[in-house]
Amino acid sequence: MRISLTDLQKMKVAGDRIAMLTAYDFPSARIADRAGVPLLLVGDSLGMVVLGHDTTLPVTLDDMIRHAAAVVRGSDTALVVCDLPFLTYASEADAVAAVRRVMQETGAQAVKLEGGQPVLSIVRRLTELGVPVMGHLGFTPQSQNQLGVKVQARDAAGARQLLKDAQALEAAGAFAVVLELVPAALAAAVSQRLTIPTIGIGAGAGCDGQVQVWHDLLGLFEGKSPRHAKRFAEIGKIIETAVTAYVAEVRSGAFPTDSHSARMDPADLARALDPEDALGAETVPT
Repeated sequence: MRISLTDLQKMKVAGDRIAMLTAYDFPSARIADRAGVPLLLVGDSLGMVVLGHDTTLPVTLDDMIRHAAAVVRGSDTALVVCDLPFLTYASEADAVAAVRRVMQETGAQAVKLEGGQPVLSIVRRLTELGVPVMGHLGFTPQSQNQLGVKVQARDAAGARQLLKDAQALEAAGAFAVVLELVPAALAAAVSQRLTIPTIGIGAGAGCDGQVQVWHDLLGLFEGKSPRHAKRFAEIGKIIETAVTAYVAEVRSGAFPTDSHSARMDPADLARALDPEDALGAETVPT
């Protein structure tokens, strides 16, 4: 049985920290689900970490649906949240059409969208229609051309607006809010003032939960990770070592061996290759 919205709310009330992790395909979902991750986010970050784009903006609804469906198939327990990509919720009608496809074609249990005041009516309408909606405030990647990739709401006016937006999202029916690149003290204050869970990324330990990107957590890419990310392993280096060994063994002839190969009766092979054999004559086109 999957984690429910009620389960998440109980975790908030009990003070149990919520671990959220991105997943983009069947195997990553299987591993995360077995590890006990209660919330899986099929993020539009797949545009960068899976599809090789520089931003999330080129990600399409079809991209999200394809990957979210795989994550749902790969998980049994986690609640799966699917991002709505850039401009697929520019209006209530757009949002309803996009969410209809996401929910029906992927089996995801919830959707996530970015923004505060401009999306409140959309959040309200979707929740009225029975769709669980997660909000996203602070640094919102789909608006990075306007915002820049930097910490948000550092001054009093910005902090006040973020708190106001978070409370408004809760009032509109959102079941949780992601706070990204927000000062830790502000994120903690917002978390204390909301009755729904907050999920932080680069927002300090005062949130009710944390979310990390699969590739950052596992060290799948070379180079420096974002400040808010922690590498719990260097899987990328392990994979590279394994692939290098594979290439070397193919080149040297060390792989494959007899143990990796299928067998057949030598007599059957001889008959198959003998043009004078009756079996061979029967199978040769005239």
